[in-house]
Amino acid sequence: MHKFLRAVGFSEYTERKQIQQLIKDVVLHADERSYISMGDNSLLAEFDRNFAEGIGIAVCGEFDEEDNYAYEYYYPYLRSRIVSTAEDVSVERHAATESYAGICEDPKVGVSLIFYLQNMISYLKYQNAGHLPVKGTSLNLSALSCQGTIMMPIQKTEWQKNKIKKDAVIRNRLIQAARGGDEDAIESLTLEDMDTYTTISKKIQKEDVFTLVDTYFMPYGVECDQYSVLGEILDLKKVTNQITEEDIYIMALNCNDLNLQVCINSKDLMGEPAIGRRFRGSVWLQGYINYPND
Repeated sequence: MHKFLRAVGFSEYTERKQIQQLIKDVVLHADERSYISMGDNSLLAEFDRNFAEGIGIAVCGEFDEEDNYAYEYYYPYLRSRIVSTAEDVSVERHAATESYAGICEDPKVGVSLIFYLQNMISYLKYQNAGHLPVKGTSLNLSALSCQGTIMMPIQKTEWQKNKIKKDAVIRNRLIQAARGGDEDAIESLTLEDMDTYTTISKKIQKEDVFTLVDTYFMPYGVECDQYSVLGEILDLKKVTNQITEEDIYIMALNCNDLNLQVCINSKDLMGEPAIGRRFRGSVWLQGYINYPND
């Protein structure tokens, strides 16, 4: 069983027979079908079926020369409608399966964003046509979570909110300049980080860490596309899995000025979500690359 299958409403699917029947159902009643020839008398195919708005399961496999289909793997997904970044994205194939990971260097986050690529067929079509790298792409990030907690926001005045926005803009400019080799920008960022570390080190002795840290986005565990996040809830939607009738929360989050959507089974969420509150949890990051001609 896929660990994050419960995030899209299949928490009771724990037996192999149930999973096999679910995979068969996705293939036979798919909402979307994508194909690409692999050049060796086989056809790579992906079948997607939605079980709630934007939430579903994808099954990937191959048709052989006798038109027999054999599935290789499946994964649950959340299709985000939020454009998270327009930074350049590079893609690498996973070693074990015909699946792909994307890597994006967004200066706002502070870490390399590594995500599971949702639209690999589109990528393979550009690769086979020799049109890589593609310019003018954007990236929609989404995430699945099996464990989350709702936290109250840090109370801020309007002046403080405006100052945070201005500081973020200035910092992003410095990071861009530093990436280009500007030594003054590198020095400014280094001094700023040292000041931040000193301030937090003093306050942490008397205050709770979550009253000092508003949001964060950092690697979690040993798998490179899993992260621990803390973000402000910008939008909230509750949907129901059509098959299992389990309730799922879809939240639009702001983490370190990066916007993404997260879905979590209501059974796995502690607390009552609401716009303005914060979500903290571990997530599996996915991404959908918006190609210019798609």
